[in-house]
Amino acid sequence: MSLPTKQPKPKTCKNPACAGKFIPQRLGQAVCGPRCAIVEAKQPANQKKARVAIEQRERREVKARKEALKTHGDYVGEATSAVQAYRRVYELSIGSGCMSCGKTQAQVQADQGWKTGGAWDGGHFLGKGARPELRLVEQNIWLQCKGCNGGSAKYARKGESVANGFRAGLIERIGLEAVEALEADHMPRKPATEELKTITAEYRAKLRELKKVTA
Repeated sequence: MSLPTKQPKPKTCKNPACAGKFIPQRLGQAVCGPRCAIVEAKQPANQKKARVAIEQRERREVKARKEALKTHGDYVGEATSAVQAYRRVYELSIGSGCMSCGKTQAQVQADQGWKTGGAWDGGHFLGKGARPELRLVEQNIWLQCKGCNGGSAKYARKGESVANGFRAGLIERIGLEAVEALEADHMPRKPATEELKTITAEYRAKLRELKKVTA
């Protein structure tokens, strides 16, 4: 013997001009019929909800289109930026200065705080071009002021000075043995797109948590 089907309870129509009772025919039904639905849809609050819903849908569609157009190189760039951002904020949070020139945070901020994007970067000890296998390795990314990281490539003498300073600062920080091990690390690292997405998501999450702790 089958149990009787439970009937939905009557609801009051949300249209204030009606406020009649009705039995809902579908989940979430708020008005008794099409006429009241038209009236309710014209309410300012509901129009705002509709606009928000449309904007959210459009943003999702734009995001999906952009995602479809991304190349493997784009995902590499996103993962690299995510790791660099985390390393930059982490090093700043523990009071580190520039690994290349040795200036403190206060000194760099006084000299370069005006720069777009701030005065600091997460700089690679062994460059991404020459050593791409180390671009996502945390121990190859350290705090650098923008003057050292951004300008050194333009001038050979400055570039050499910055690189030597970076190495000296790194030896002081983690020791010669660790620096030489990093320099000798030629293990191939060619993460696939899905792995790059995972790395990006992981480091963005780590950055959010770090910012919560240090706020």
